[in-house]
Amino acid sequence: MPDSGAGSAPRRSGSGAAGTAARGQVRHSYRGRSVSERQEERRGLFEDAALTVFAEKSYAGSTITDVCREAGLSRRQFYELYESRDQLLVEVYDRIQRDAQRVVDEALAGDDPDARAVIAAAVRAYVTSIAADPRRIAVAFVEIVGVSAEIEAHRAEMRRAWGAKIVAGVVKRPDLGAPACGWAVAMAGFIGAVNAAVHEWSSASDRPPVADLAEMLTAVLFALVRPESGSN
Repeated sequence: MPDSGAGSAPRRSGSGAAGTAARGQVRHSYRGRSVSERQEERRGLFEDAALTVFAEKSYAGSTITDVCREAGLSRRQFYELYESRDQLLVEVYDRIQRDAQRVVDEALAGDDPDARAVIAAAVRAYVTSIAADPRRIAVAFVEIVGVSAEIEAHRAEMRRAWGAKIVAGVVKRPDLGAPACGWAVAMAGFIGAVNAAVHEWSSASDRPPVADLAEMLTAVLFALVRPESGSN
């Protein structure tokens, strides 16, 4: 059975229900916890393990067994939570995006009268959230790309959600304007620039400070939404 097969039954081994976790892995104590609490903890362990495995071994080059070994859990426990490796990849990706969205929302909620300062804070919050852990960049900008048509559709929806978030943060400010090319085109261009720039930054041998990356992206976004670039 391929490890990435959606909806497939888990492969059984002679080691029984303990599966991968029995082979020298860390045991997790769940005494006194509800089923939902145990599952939530296991989900976190699987996501943390997947972040490491997919970043270090690549998504294409890793298996469910690799993730289970890293998490110290069994394949049976994996299939209690996920139908496939693809589903786990998407959940890890979504967690990365949620973490970034939270800090960006906090930055956009600021009441600084300087519009550029607010944009800079939001961009800096995003870049810092993503760049703080190289594994996040690897998964969110490299490993998830081109895995399947379904995952590509999910990524496209996430890009649209980010575009809508940026627009919502801009239109409430009278000192900023709509891009002359329209919001859809402008946000597609900006988000594409973010993806390309962060990927290039992460793979550079002579990597500039993350603050420089954030400043460059701030300049791009501010150029799109300052009043002289368009009209409301």
